[in-house]
Amino acid sequence: MPAIGVIGAGAASAAATYVLDTALPEASVTVLEKSGGVCGRAATRRRGDYEYVYDYGANYVKDDDERVTDLLTEQLDSDGLVDASEPIYVFEDDGEIQEGRDADDHKWSYERGLTQIAKRLFAETDADIHRRTRVETIERDGEQWRLHDTDGGGGDSASDVTDGESWGPFDALLVNPPAPQTAQLLRDADWDHEVRETLAEACEAVPYRSIYTAVLGYEFDLDVPYYGLVNVDKDHEVGWLSREECKAGHVPDGQSVLVVQANHEWSVEHYDDDPESNVTALADHAADIVGDDRLRDPAWSDQQGWRYALPDDGVAHGPVDSAASHGLYCLGDWVGGEARLHVALRNGLDTGERLAYSL
Repeated sequence: MPAIGVIGAGAASAAATYVLDTALPEASVTVLEKSGGVCGRAATRRRGDYEYVYDYGANYVKDDDERVTDLLTEQLDSDGLVDASEPIYVFEDDGEIQEGRDADDHKWSYERGLTQIAKRLFAETDADIHRRTRVETIERDGEQWRLHDTDGGGGDSASDVTDGESWGPFDALLVNPPAPQTAQLLRDADWDHEVRETLAEACEAVPYRSIYTAVLGYEFDLDVPYYGLVNVDKDHEVGWLSREECKAGHVPDGQSVLVVQANHEWSVEHYDDDPESNVTALADHAADIVGDDRLRDPAWSDQQGWRYALPDDGVAHGPVDSAASHGLYCLGDWVGGEARLHVALRNGLDTGERLAYSL
């Protein structure tokens, strides 16, 4: 019976696990995720008992891939699948807002948020998922793989810590963290082979943007014709602004929730600043962009920094393919070549099939 280890419970690894469970029902799959949730940057939080639901990382999944569209609308339970039908407009540094070009595109989430994608994919499998479990070391043991948590650094509190555990042996290994974190795992790996070095270098070469996000809640309805605004000249401190009330089930009637994401330069400069001051600054930017001074004073707020948010380019495929010949498979949007959720999902489906064929 093949044994497969998975580092990270992101969208790509969830899709790969879904394929593997179907193609190799006799295989055992063990997923180790360092956080308490699944689906990576396609992350959802809620306020109250689902009174407010907001996707504060990736904002939606596009219908740009037929196979992913079929996965979400036909293969998985589509109950609660919602579409933000309002268009995306664009703005430039001078503040002028104009209509965009994708008014007819689907922008999917779920009533309970984007994390439902990974939750529903994993729920269709028999995978053994360990949350709050941080992999510190990858070990190549003969023709198999082992994973170790050498210092018990997996949790957010003492009760969450996994102290010195090991998992394996695995016949194959799927690695889903962002490229810089994958590179560090490879640098620390107990694997004496030139492929390790070339793959680590390839991962380190993938450029990433950081994003600092503010979530702003208001007890009034924002009367604008768009779902989101994207800065097209890349010169504004805000790169993206969107309205969660455009997604059914996310926001009570008569209220608004804005997701405001700063550009890379602003995010890097302010990443470790006081969160309250960051939220205030981004609320002021939102008020200036939308042209509504009420937005300077949200009724409530939340925030999150994403150190490795969006890859600006894909990884070189040669080292990735070489590693796969040794049973180590990298996957994610940075392998698919574009910072889009549907790209991560498609790459996960393709990688799962590739691994299933090899076994």
